Amino acid sequence: MSAKKKTVWFEVEEGESIEECLDRLAAAGYRVAGRMEEPVFIEKNGEYVPIRQLIKFKGILDE
Repeated sequence: MSAKKKTVWFEVEEGESIEECLDRLAAAGYRVAGRMEEPVFIEKNGEYVPIRQLIKFKGILDE
């Protein structure tokens, strides 16, 4: 029997909706405790250009 971590970050995968990520989080036995967003950049012609927003949800074990 493996013990689950009390806190896990769930990242919204590319092509996945926020709702699908939250469903995955709940199915794993966690509940939302926070949200974090950060931009993802690529370098183009010597400048950094944002290409997408990375969204993560902090899940805590729902006991």
